[in-house]
Amino acid sequence: MIQHPWLSTYPKHVDWAKEYTARPLYSLVEDGARKYPDCVAYDFMGRQTSYPDLLDQVQRMASGLQGLGVGKGSHVGIFMPNCPQFAVAYFGILLAGGTVVNFSPLYSEHELIQQVEDSETDVMITLDMELIYPTIQEVTKKSRLRHLVVDQFSNAMPTVTGILFKLLKSRSIAKVVRDEYFVDYSRLLDNDGKVTPVDIDVTNDVAVIQYTGGTTGVPKGAMLTHANIYINVLQLADWSVELEYGKEVIPGFLPFFHVFAMTVVMNLSLYMGGKVVIQPKFEPDEAVKLLKKIKPSLFAGVPTMFAALLNHKDSPDIGLDNVKMCLSGGAPLPVELGRAFRDKLNVAITEGYGLTETAPVSTSNPQDRENRYGSIGLPMPGTEIIIVDREDPAKIVPLGENGEICVRGPQVMKGYWKRQQATEQAMLNDMFHTGDVGYMDEEGFTYIIDRDKDLILVGGFNVYPRVVEEAIYEHPAVHEVTVIGIPDDYLGERPKAFVSLKNPDDSLTEEELKAFISKKLGKHERPKYIEFRADLPKTMIGKLSKKELVAEEKAKYEQSKA
Repeated sequence: MIQHPWLSTYPKHVDWAKEYTARPLYSLVEDGARKYPDCVAYDFMGRQTSYPDLLDQVQRMASGLQGLGVGKGSHVGIFMPNCPQFAVAYFGILLAGGTVVNFSPLYSEHELIQQVEDSETDVMITLDMELIYPTIQEVTKKSRLRHLVVDQFSNAMPTVTGILFKLLKSRSIAKVVRDEYFVDYSRLLDNDGKVTPVDIDVTNDVAVIQYTGGTTGVPKGAMLTHANIYINVLQLADWSVELEYGKEVIPGFLPFFHVFAMTVVMNLSLYMGGKVVIQPKFEPDEAVKLLKKIKPSLFAGVPTMFAALLNHKDSPDIGLDNVKMCLSGGAPLPVELGRAFRDKLNVAITEGYGLTETAPVSTSNPQDRENRYGSIGLPMPGTEIIIVDREDPAKIVPLGENGEICVRGPQVMKGYWKRQQATEQAMLNDMFHTGDVGYMDEEGFTYIIDRDKDLILVGGFNVYPRVVEEAIYEHPAVHEVTVIGIPDDYLGERPKAFVSLKNPDDSLTEEELKAFISKKLGKHERPKYIEFRADLPKTMIGKLSKKELVAEEKAKYEQSKA
């Protein structure tokens, strides 16, 4: 029998048993124009887009796409950084009846071709940026793409800024090839905005195919329905406290092509009539300048962002005085980072948990009390968190005992695109198996120990990298840390830590750090090696990445055996 221990500590303002009614995802824009006609949806470099203006552009995008043959069953890609055109493309595709496929601007040509072919994407929407256009233009010649819709990046800027950008940043602008694939974005939107209605089955129709490494590391497209994403927005809105609809200001640092920002920043903001101040990327100095200027009321980030802000030279005076809700996702929030951020900046970070396959938010710490650092919180409304035995998935483990974290709820994906076997494995016993190891306490709070795939086996003993990382983070000189398993001829694997320091000139040595953590960890958990680096590898959304380090160490080991 599945227990619901969280009911005893659930936030009083939230009904856990609430049953949600979903609507087509594009209704966020339609409702926004009706409810918030005088509000700004997006601010990009000073150019503001009102909710009615956004709806007008979305309708014209949808009409233009339908003219290209886009409709139900069509897969349309978006390949661009954060900018207003992203939202117009996203909701325009949905209104036309199509399915959005997000592509990272950091992808290589090979990765793009692979995803285009696997997702069966026929239309791609992009910008004339030198950093991305030449790559995607090559992809059109080598893949199934039929149309490449291209807009000028400067079109989203205020007029004067756009002119100056073309003059001063001409090297950033690519020369657009007007071949048989090319479709001019502005001409595509040059219509009356009349859209042929499409009947959307919110429960079954896929709104977004979002690619993820999932639990195996092999890219798979998670099929997120309109209901999955729309209900996750409603869950987040119900969970939040003190929101003033039509008045909130949110900095858009996180990339919209990632599921975290897509739901928590772009979609949630539209639902509550907020203003997103869009930024193409996060750069600490520029971010602090912006925060001081806009005085945001909400903030969503990943741990590496919070670490950069905490250690910024202007900290604690970095413009977060008005923040009433600060959300962390994308990666585990180190306990010491959360506490230090609270103590120095007087801003409490609320840690949640989610995955691409859950649209993404599954749990969050309650916002009506102190964040329980180290915990990912309680289940979202209508959501069950179930901890099962890793050897026998049909067996639910007792409270306090480690097992695999599983999720059941309306935000759980329909399945993996064209991956029936992977879907069946992930959705065993009618719940999504995350691949994360953790436990639930008697009050229903869940704690992640680590990802199953990151587990280090030292002479038969399990070592969880996060446990080692948390111990190292306690040292005041440490900025960031990643722990991986490296090959060992005798024990199979040994932990190795990669560390960056807050002050590069700090004299902390490997021996000193080993001594600091020696009493905090078991003998099998202590890293055999600690390597200091100026920077650590990060993913496209800025969370620490292990795979590059694992590849490095594997290559070194194989070379030593050659």
